[in-house]
Amino acid sequence: MNPKMLITDLDGTLLRSDGSISERTKAALKRCKEQGLFVVIATARYWIGAERYIKELHPDYEITTDGTLIHRHGCEIYSCSHGITETNQIIQDIFALEHDTEITVAAGRQVFWNSRHISESEKLHKAVYCDYSKPLTCRANKIVAMLPDDETALKIAEKNHCRVQGYRGEKWYAFLPEVSGKVQAIRELTDMLNVPLNEVVAFGDDKNDIDMLKLCGTGVAAGNAISDVKNIADHITLTNDEDGIAVYLEKYLLH
Repeated sequence: MNPKMLITDLDGTLLRSDGSISERTKAALKRCKEQGLFVVIATARYWIGAERYIKELHPDYEITTDGTLIHRHGCEIYSCSHGITETNQIIQDIFALEHDTEITVAAGRQVFWNSRHISESEKLHKAVYCDYSKPLTCRANKIVAMLPDDETALKIAEKNHCRVQGYRGEKWYAFLPEVSGKVQAIRELTDMLNVPLNEVVAFGDDKNDIDMLKLCGTGVAAGNAISDVKNIADHITLTNDEDGIAVYLEKYLLH
C-alpha cells in the first residue's frame, strides 16, 4: 500500500479518552510526513477547539467544524456556510422551540456562544459571548444547539433546508449547509492537491465518519468505534486508548 494522504478524526480516534495524544502516535504521524504523506485532521470540533492539537501535531491541513472549513497552518482555504439570512433564521427557529437553550455559531475561526461560562470551557474558552438579541452579520459555517430530541432537530433542519448532525451520547445538534460535511471537504482538498481518493487512508469512530471511511480508498475504524463504523471499515485497529492509529501505521505504512 502506497497512500499519499492520511485523514484522521480527533475525538475517540486520534485522541485518547483523557484528551491527550500519545508520544507513540505523534512519532508515527511525524514519520508519515517524513515519508511524504499529507497528514490531515478532520474533526467536528470548531477550529478554536482543535487549535491545541493543531499546534501539537502540525498537520498539513485542518478540516474542522464538521467539514465546513479547511485551513492550512491556520489560513483558510475553503469555507462552506449558511447565508446571513439563513443563519439568523435557524437561530430564531431554535429559540422558538427551546427559548432558553445554549447556541454556538461558528463563522470561520470565530465562535459565538450565549453561555456565561465560556472561560470554563476546555474546547471553547476563546469563544465570544453573544445573546443573539441582535441579528448576526456574518455567515455561519455551523450552528449548534442543545435540544431535547432528534425530532425537534429534524423539524428545524427541514424548515431551513439544511443538514442536521447529531453526536454520540450528546444532546447537541449541529445545523450545517445542505451540501457540506467531511466528505465534501475531502473531495475539495484531494482535488486541490491532485490526490486520488483511492490513495487516501481515513480513520474514524463515530457516525459522522462513516461516509468519510466509505469515500477513501482505505477506511480504518478505531477499536472503540460504534458498530456502524466497524461494519463498513476495511480494517479495524485497536482503540484510541491503545494507540490504534499508531499501531496501524507501524504495521502497514511505515518503512
